[in-house]
Amino acid sequence: MPAKTKKELLALADKEFDKLQRLLDDMPAMLRLEKDADETSPKDIVGHRAHWIQLFLGWYHDGRDGKEVFFPAKGYKWNELKRYNAELRQKQSSLSWPSARSLLETGHAELLALLESLEDEDLYAGPMKGANNDWTAGRWAEAAGPSHYRSAVKYLRQRIRTFQAERPENAA
Repeated sequence: MPAKTKKELLALADKEFDKLQRLLDDMPAMLRLEKDADETSPKDIVGHRAHWIQLFLGWYHDGRDGKEVFFPAKGYKWNELKRYNAELRQKQSSLSWPSARSLLETGHAELLALLESLEDEDLYAGPMKGANNDWTAGRWAEAAGPSHYRSAVKYLRQRIRTFQAERPENAA
């Protein structure tokens, strides 16, 4: 169930980020850069989550400042996310595991700082400025942060289970 207040959103962000961080801390080193059938590694997932936080922060600030907001990004439509994400993986291909983790931690801190600076009304009283839809800033923040963390945990747990099943010597 989506958060409806700043307090709920902050608690949810912390809870889901902590779960993700614990999983990343325990990620087998041999798996961190290993690509799956879709050419996506755990490092790519971490970099992707960090990037989407930055997208949200840009959307929020641009909308607040009366600038044009590009959803999901300039030159892309929502139905082009597969291409966008593939291009993002390519741009982040030289990113190391520690760098990806650092970007995620920084993005999370920036997300929390923004949320802390806002009131419930800013987050949930109406549609986010510039979004051209009914989603509130709080709902967009949840999608870019806690919901993305949750989906990353689900994906990464499955990758770890598969890795351990294929390589029993790596099972904990």
